[in-house]
Amino acid sequence: MTAESEGSAGVPAVRRPLRASDADREAVVEQLREATAEGRLDLEELDERLGLALGAKTVAELEPLTEDLLPQPMFGPAAGEPLVLKGGMHSAQRTGKWRVPARIVAHGGMGGVRIDFTQAEVRVREIEVEVYGEMAGVIIVVPEGWAVDADGVDPGMGGFRNRTSGERLPGAPLLRIVGTGGMAGVVVRHPNRWERRKLRRALES
Repeated sequence: MTAESEGSAGVPAVRRPLRASDADREAVVEQLREATAEGRLDLEELDERLGLALGAKTVAELEPLTEDLLPQPMFGPAAGEPLVLKGGMHSAQRTGKWRVPARIVAHGGMGGVRIDFTQAEVRVREIEVEVYGEMAGVIIVVPEGWAVDADGVDPGMGGFRNRTSGERLPGAPLLRIVGTGGMAGVVVRHPNRWERRKLRRALES
């Protein structure tokens, strides 16, 4: 019998369920809201699943809430397919841990889109993000050291604001943004103070 399956007194160790963190619950809540915006869930189903997600104590309790919707956070679209985010009536987000494809299309709609790359798994050197700000806009959050090329963006009425430092670290991805700002505009920036604190808590948990 291995040490992993046997306690200090020779008694088989009991595997305890993995406890869910605030970040785990938030990731599921974001997936549920996005699925509702895309028409995958109705409002009654959303309310029911949100209640279960916010009250979940373990990861095992969270997993069934999204297994019939989008892939789990660490996985993305099939190879070669773009990730399409539509604000619709509600906001659409990609935050936390998720796998980044080579191409993303974001439609702000009436709820807005937020794409946060700070904890994402990136296996490509260049990412194209096609943005349409529309009524509510698109916000893109990138880590320090990422390069941003926004020459292909038409600012539209809402404008385009690049608030990144412009300094690219060796090996860092290039984010190539194309599209239009629409009515509400597009913003690309680094994490703000609150987001940096949240990120530190997630890394420490």
